[in-house]
Amino acid sequence: MSEILENENAENIQSLTEAVEAPSYTQQRSFGQLLRSDLGFLPVVLTLLIIVVCFALISRGLFLAPGNLSNLLQQIIGTAVASLGAALVLLLGEVDLSIAAVATMSGVIVGILAERLHVPGWEAIIIGLLSGTVAGLINGFFVAYLRIPSFIVTLATLIGFTGFEFYLLQDQAALAISNPTILILAGSAYSFLPDIYGVGLPTLAVIIFALGEIWSHLRRKRQGLRTKPLYQLIGKIVLVAVIVEGVIAILENTPGPARGTYLGVPISAAILFGLILIVWLLLSKTTFGRHVYAVGGNQEAARRAGINVVGTKLIIFALCSTLAAAAGILLTSRLNAANTQVPLNLLLESIAAAVIGGVSLFGGVGSVWAIVLGALIIGSLENGLGLLNLGVDVQNMVECVVLLIAVTADALIRRAQARSKSGR
Repeated sequence: MSEILENENAENIQSLTEAVEAPSYTQQRSFGQLLRSDLGFLPVVLTLLIIVVCFALISRGLFLAPGNLSNLLQQIIGTAVASLGAALVLLLGEVDLSIAAVATMSGVIVGILAERLHVPGWEAIIIGLLSGTVAGLINGFFVAYLRIPSFIVTLATLIGFTGFEFYLLQDQAALAISNPTILILAGSAYSFLPDIYGVGLPTLAVIIFALGEIWSHLRRKRQGLRTKPLYQLIGKIVLVAVIVEGVIAILENTPGPARGTYLGVPISAAILFGLILIVWLLLSKTTFGRHVYAVGGNQEAARRAGINVVGTKLIIFALCSTLAAAAGILLTSRLNAANTQVPLNLLLESIAAAVIGGVSLFGGVGSVWAIVLGALIIGSLENGLGLLNLGVDVQNMVECVVLLIAVTADALIRRAQARSKSGR
């Protein structure tokens, strides 16, 4: 009898070992299994490539001209910075409809301080940013502490901030900006970095990125953790270096207004990527960043795990409006004027860029680096359709289709991933 039991136990142990043992070959995954996995930036990159190739062919190369690409990059700065703030709120599973109003309000405040009260430019900019922070704290108080739906709260503050802008400028529709400190951000012929910074800083960033990837690979290998194949590591570093240096080369060869001069890298672009880097480090390298993803993924579970959900929401709404204020100041600089007309397309495009870039409307999923890709997709559509002399009506309809596709794909993929996890 004991021999029979021992044989049965041995067979059970062997069957369990076979069940958990990893196969010695890579199984071929079906298309559905591929969709249920994490595709990363691949769908967004492919969409952008398709748009670029189509417009390059239709415009007979005009779309890829250095001057047009430089103009495209400067056009998307305001949207991309505002989208960075929108993405933070979306990661919580919330929404902020007051982004465009906060951006306009901050631009008006900076304009009044600099032009009417003659406050130094940098002080006016700092106060404008702080006004955005205060607006975000107001939104966060009602959403986080009083638990009022963010849609209702930010819709109300959208109306309130718009009225405050009219009150500040009274009957004046626009206020011209002449302060050189404000204009140099994005609105003058000097709004470009010197070559030593325009070329040096991105190259230094690529070197730091490469060293970080190599160090991470070696550290995981020493700890016995799974690492990517060496060719993937090298390919990733080479791809990033080619893209960055290629963009820099194009910008450095963009003709300037004077004969024989070149524009270079816009200061506003450096500000954008600096902000993205800071937010990326905050979300990926700090405990607070992990709390943001946890709250967005499952708020109740995050609360039971001891995460300060109220404080997290309050900080994120404050950061969102501060970034919206930065976008408004950059747009004011680019337009050389502050006005009371709230650009609703800034609100729609900032949220659309975040969603198209892969930030989920349901919270807890997304990367801030993909926001650049989302903004480039929207900006490329507007720029390319403009080159074809198509009106705003066509641009809006095309953006509608692209946004619907992105939202639908996000919802379907999340449902497929949920079914895959529940079926395990």
